[in-house]
Amino acid sequence: MFRKISAKYFKAIRDCSKIEIFDLCRELLESGYGEERGIAFDWAYRLKEYYEPPDFGIFKSWLEKYVHSWGSCDNLCTGAFGEFIFQFPEFITEVKKWTESKNRWFRRASAVIMIYSIRRERKLKTIFQIADELLLDEDDLVQKGYGWMLKEASNNYPEEVFNYVMKNKKKMPRTALRYAIEKLSPELKKEAMKKDF
Repeated sequence: MFRKISAKYFKAIRDCSKIEIFDLCRELLESGYGEERGIAFDWAYRLKEYYEPPDFGIFKSWLEKYVHSWGSCDNLCTGAFGEFIFQFPEFITEVKKWTESKNRWFRRASAVIMIYSIRRERKLKTIFQIADELLLDEDDLVQKGYGWMLKEASNNYPEEVFNYVMKNKKKMPRTALRYAIEKLSPELKKEAMKKDF
């Protein structure tokens, strides 16, 4: 529903500069309402043709100040911020550092932000590196985040994801494992879930 509202009102501001629209996004984010946060992230994504490297700082500040739930984390990171990283992969080095953050949303974001790229068959090596860093994270929302990232990778790279899971399944939390193998074939899922005695 909010996407229709977002599209309707974006028509009224689309001739504004990127900075002006980002300022409007920030005002919406500061309201604290989930619907307005969704509109802000949607408007930011609609500006993807105009992204520039300095925008990393803007999106990172939004992640830090306005993301307080898995829904808002995923909305920002699978949309505007994910597109930004797809366009400017040189910032992946910075994203990898988030795996060590005390902020659970930064740790989840380090995985979820890569979903945009992996859906476009990019950065397979990177997602395994991030999964390695998050492998033993005790936060279930972080586990679900990197499990989801692996699940998305399995759409195009089922063998690689299966091999990764098999190599790490003794250490990988069950929550992450179940997410990671969700789209694998029944045979591979059964093998991955098999307990080693």
